[in-house]
Amino acid sequence: MNEITLDVKIARTKIDRNIYGHFSEHLGRCIYEGYWVGEDSEIPNVRGIRTDVVNALRRIKVPVMRWPGGCFADEYHWMDGIGPREQRPTMINTHWGGVVENNHFGTHEFMELCAQLECEPYVCGNVGSGTVHEMSQWVEYMTFDGKSPMTDLRRQNGRPDPWSLKYFGVGNENWGCGGRMRPEYYADLYRQYGLYARDYGDNKLYRIACGPRNDDYHWTEVMMAQAGNDQLPGEPYMDGLALHYYTSVRRLPDGSREGSATQFDESGWIEIIAKGLVMDELIRKHSTIMDKYDPRQKVAMIVDEWGTWYQVEPGTHPRFLYQQNTMRDAIVAATSLDIFNHHCDRVRMANIAQTVNVLQAMVLTQNDRILLTPTYHVFEMYAVHQDATMVPVDVQSECYAFGGYSVPAVSASASIDDDGKLHITLSNANPHKDIPVTVFVRGMKGSTVSGRMLQSGAMSAHNTFENPDKVKPSTFTGAKAVADGLSVLMPKMSVVALEVA
Repeated sequence: MNEITLDVKIARTKIDRNIYGHFSEHLGRCIYEGYWVGEDSEIPNVRGIRTDVVNALRRIKVPVMRWPGGCFADEYHWMDGIGPREQRPTMINTHWGGVVENNHFGTHEFMELCAQLECEPYVCGNVGSGTVHEMSQWVEYMTFDGKSPMTDLRRQNGRPDPWSLKYFGVGNENWGCGGRMRPEYYADLYRQYGLYARDYGDNKLYRIACGPRNDDYHWTEVMMAQAGNDQLPGEPYMDGLALHYYTSVRRLPDGSREGSATQFDESGWIEIIAKGLVMDELIRKHSTIMDKYDPRQKVAMIVDEWGTWYQVEPGTHPRFLYQQNTMRDAIVAATSLDIFNHHCDRVRMANIAQTVNVLQAMVLTQNDRILLTPTYHVFEMYAVHQDATMVPVDVQSECYAFGGYSVPAVSASASIDDDGKLHITLSNANPHKDIPVTVFVRGMKGSTVSGRMLQSGAMSAHNTFENPDKVKPSTFTGAKAVADGLSVLMPKMSVVALEVA
């Protein structure tokens, strides 16, 4: 029996819109060719930022953008990316292919991108190879509205007023590419660097610490004890703790992954979906540790890197991480967003990696063309949950099993918006079977139901520049209102969004 039970009257916790956040790094073609083409480009742009990509991302209501990395953040020296572009020094992007970075896209350009997207900027500072002084000056440059050398420099570079900057990451993956640090060492550095990343005027930073990778519970224990403990004196040292988790088949010695994004069989389908569902276990276990030191949940869990990671597309640079995106990725996106919704009391931001041309991207570009991926369409369908109130759901689902893996076939989440409309999102991971689902709705009497669906007849279905609309949403007519809720026939390997009013 496949049943979902929900009660609108017990909805209490807001689903922070930042759970639907994004991440863009100086990696491959994410920044250059993805966003930045320059003012002189024949590709339509506004102040160098391509218009088609911005318009596409505005449609999914991107709430927050993390930049400049990623591993790149801990080798990025922000002063190289300000001033006249032709005078900016170049650098070698040692993490991502050893290519020359010309620094034409820096602080001013990123803030312009966020302004065009109407999203919050989330800036990640350099702890791995930077200094306290450098980070302190960057925050001053961006947010101070008084008289100082940094504000004079900002004005000289064409920006009289400070920017509003809330989210600031104190380092990235400092257990790995950000310095190979032990948590005990990084905890002290975090406290030091975080202190000198100051609040200026009305601008209050929301300081995010590097958190664990995957199931490194010791890292979380140390960070919460040393920087996230609500018994520590003075103001909280930490507002958020970042978790990173990627769904991949296997990591090779050169850092690449096994497994094609588009050429896989059913064993590859279910393995990635099952690994995506591990996110729930990670959040629950890390949250338990956080609860010990922060029972009032003042420190947020920030899942600021997540998504699928495969081999790069044939013929592309092995360190540019350009991969395609299929219905398998759509299912992983849907189930991951369901998990974040369920845990929205502790998870208050998540940033999929990465927005354009890298890993599980929303948008792929080819010269002056773009295409929207299946993951993009899931984010568009799920946007109704942003800042709505989470309705707890009890999902009783049959299992879908193959090749040693077994997962619940049906995943779901629900929310109620300010207009009293109930939104339910569901997915069916079974690639062979349509599944009838009974949804018991308590606390409201809905008389109408409408829906949209993302579905294709093949596990590896994806959009190409030759066929950009192969996988896209369509009207869903498989749901009807019944006496005690809804009757839904979930098509095989599909994602469905329902509105009940």
